[in-house]
Amino acid sequence: MKRRVPVAEPGLADPHQLFHDTSSAHGSGGFPGHRAPGGLGFSSPSQPAFLADPVSNMAVAYGSSLAAHGKELVDKNIDRFIPVTKLKYYFAVDTVYVGKKLGLLVFPYLHQDWEVQYQQDMPVAPRFDINAPDLYIPAMAFITYILVAGLALGTQDRFSPDLLGLQASSALAWLTVEVLAILLSLYLVTVNTDLTTIDLLAFSGYKMIGGVVTGLLFGRTGYYLVLSWCCVAIFVFMIRTLRLKILSEVAAEGVLVRGARNQLRMYLTMAIAAAQPLFMYWLTFHLVR
Repeated sequence: MKRRVPVAEPGLADPHQLFHDTSSAHGSGGFPGHRAPGGLGFSSPSQPAFLADPVSNMAVAYGSSLAAHGKELVDKNIDRFIPVTKLKYYFAVDTVYVGKKLGLLVFPYLHQDWEVQYQQDMPVAPRFDINAPDLYIPAMAFITYILVAGLALGTQDRFSPDLLGLQASSALAWLTVEVLAILLSLYLVTVNTDLTTIDLLAFSGYKMIGGVVTGLLFGRTGYYLVLSWCCVAIFVFMIRTLRLKILSEVAAEGVLVRGARNQLRMYLTMAIAAAQPLFMYWLTFHLVR
C-alpha cells in the first residue's frame, strides 16, 4: 500500500525539512528583518550609509575637484573676454575724486597739469589722480540720462516703456559706433598710443546731460545756454586729454612738429573732440520742448 503524505498546511513547516528555518523569524529584538550588530552590511545609526561607502566618498571627492576645476576654467575664460581685473581699476574712485572730476569736466579751463601719474610703470588708481580715466562717472551719467529722459517724456505725455527702451538702446548704440570709429581712425592713421578700448569708452562717456535738466526747469532757452557751455567744456577737455595720448611724441615739448603724419594726428584729435558736442545735442534735443 502506498503511504499518503499529508499536505502541509499554510504557515506550517515542511515535513521533509530536518531543521526549522529561522532566517525570517523574529530576531533578538523582536522586529522583523532585524540583523545582529555583527552581521554583514550593518551600519551605525549615527553615520549615514552613503558616507560609509568608499565608492560614494570617492564620487563626492571627484565631484568637488571637478567643480573647482570648472570654476577656475570659467574664471580664466571670463577674464580673457571680459578683463575683470582691469575693470576694477576704472571703478577705484571715491567721493572726493568724483567731485573733482565733475568740476574738471565743467571747468577744464583752470586745470594745468593733464598728465596721468604712474607708479612703477603702472597708472595710479583714479582716486589718486584726477587725470586718470574712470568708468564710474560714465556709467552713472548713462543711468541718469535714462532717468531724465523718462522724466522728460513723462512731462510731455509721451512716456512709454518702449520709447524709454528705444532711448537707452539708441544712446548705447551711438556710443558703440563712436568708440569703433575712433579705433578704426587710430588704426588707419597708425598712431602708436597706450589708449585702450576701455579708455576710449570712458572718455566718450563723459558727455554732460545738464542741458536736459536745465531744459526741464527753464525751457529751451536754458537748455541751449547750458548745452553750449557743456559743449565747449567737453571740447576743451577732450583736446587737452587726448593730445597727450595721440600726440605723445611732441606733447612733452609742447610744440607741434611739422609733417603729414603729425597733422593727421592733430586733425584726428580735433575730430574726436568735436564729435562730443554733436552727440550731446543729438541725444538731448528731442527731449526738450
